[in-house]
Amino acid sequence: MSLKIKFGVSTWLWTSPFNTEAIGLFSKIKEMGYDIVEIPVEDPTLIDVKKVREALSEYGLQPVICGAFGTSRDLTHEDPLYHQTSLQYIQSCLDICRDLGAPFFCGPMYSAVGKARHVSPEQRKIEWERAVINLRKVCIMAAERGLEIGLEPLNRFESDLVNTAKDVIRLIDDINHPAAKVSLDGFHMNIEEPDIEEAILLAGKKLIHLQVSENYRGTPGTGQTRWDAYFRGLSAIRYQGAVSIESFTPEVQELAGAVCIWHPLAASQDSFAGEGLQFLKRWASGEDIKKNQRITTNANALN
Repeated sequence: MSLKIKFGVSTWLWTSPFNTEAIGLFSKIKEMGYDIVEIPVEDPTLIDVKKVREALSEYGLQPVICGAFGTSRDLTHEDPLYHQTSLQYIQSCLDICRDLGAPFFCGPMYSAVGKARHVSPEQRKIEWERAVINLRKVCIMAAERGLEIGLEPLNRFESDLVNTAKDVIRLIDDINHPAAKVSLDGFHMNIEEPDIEEAILLAGKKLIHLQVSENYRGTPGTGQTRWDAYFRGLSAIRYQGAVSIESFTPEVQELAGAVCIWHPLAASQDSFAGEGLQFLKRWASGEDIKKNQRITTNANALN
């Protein structure tokens, strides 16, 4: 059995912020063998949608659009002006999705990344309800454009609101809108999920996007990630979306500082992308899983 998936890579692996000139990466991404380019929109005004659309068409790449939620983009803030700022930004990203032919917009859009505090249950409930109310508005905006949203849990050091698949499913249930779906990130899952396979099963058919890297944000296949658990979970839910490498370049200091990458994680960013894709294709074929099963079976027989 093999996974029927597409493979993507984030432009954050090479640059930040994404702007129109970053379409120069598309030829390399296509040549490596990727199907999808993941475009993180930090500043919508930096993107000439027409030129990006033409480049996507030229290289036969499909787009996935992700959001960046800094301090000023916080749907749980006590000041409604922050909600307005966030909704305006999200609307711009949804317009980019529509204009580029991306079927969804994903990211941790419920609150600002890095908002991780110890607060009272009463305050947590207030902020949760703000997220629900505002994300229902986002879902309505998305549906008006024929889109969905993929809500991404973050690890405990980056969010105190939504950390696990269980959390995000509860959030989606409370939003109660068909446009609300799940985007999972393996880096955060490796920190927060006791069982990767169970987390994927819990997301089930609501899972529309999966980002991966190694447990240390490095090249897939070089760390401690339980790729067998990912394979079983994705097989069980018959996932046919994208598996996309998301990591970051240490060469852009502001970005590297934000995600705490203090040194290179691979010989080069190109080798990161190229070798990571080679591993993911072997993994998705199921051959490594079968090989490991044979090794385990033989070891058990010897015992």
